[in-house]
Amino acid sequence: MLTFTDYYHNQVELSFTHYPFSDTPLHVWVVARYGDKWVLTKHKQRGLEFPGGKVEPGEHEDDAAIREVFEETGGIVKSLHYLGQYRVLGRGDTVIKNIYFAVIDRFEDHPAVEETDGAVLLDELPKNLLRNNQYSFMMKDRVLPETMKVLHAKKHGLTGLSPSLPTRAIAFIAGGTRRVTGKTSSRIRLRRNARTAMFCFT
Repeated sequence: MLTFTDYYHNQVELSFTHYPFSDTPLHVWVVARYGDKWVLTKHKQRGLEFPGGKVEPGEHEDDAAIREVFEETGGIVKSLHYLGQYRVLGRGDTVIKNIYFAVIDRFEDHPAVEETDGAVLLDELPKNLLRNNQYSFMMKDRVLPETMKVLHAKKHGLTGLSPSLPTRAIAFIAGGTRRVTGKTSSRIRLRRNARTAMFCFT
């Protein structure tokens, strides 16, 4: 387990093992790829970040990850892989998030979302996110670079992740469920994929 402080000096605990902090996490964060590009969303207040959000009441966290990707980017998840969890010990609350890697199959129109301006596709991430004002604070602690290290180490075993994932991608270190109309069968199929595509790292 890694322990460090985030952008706002809260203590963060990070582990790439099977559900180390909670069996019922209430938040998800999804590092997403479409072809050879990273898929981010532009939050209207925070800036560019990978999609994610809260798990809704009665919703499984895997389904929340798939939903958040669609709502924030319009992306339809082809495969979803659990990677780990991190826990933020805030001043007034503790937040636990599942970390996922997702491969996007395609993009579709989606309902307008108040918080984001939709998908942003990038060939690579900037080397120094800490000083880049276009990016969200959530991209500026060690969770992202440590996740990239795991993806790089496991690139041959993750469906949709090219073995040619550039080393420069990890070179920076920051210093009720909405149902898609007509997509019921697709959601069921994605849900089954999510259950079987779990990768745990020690």
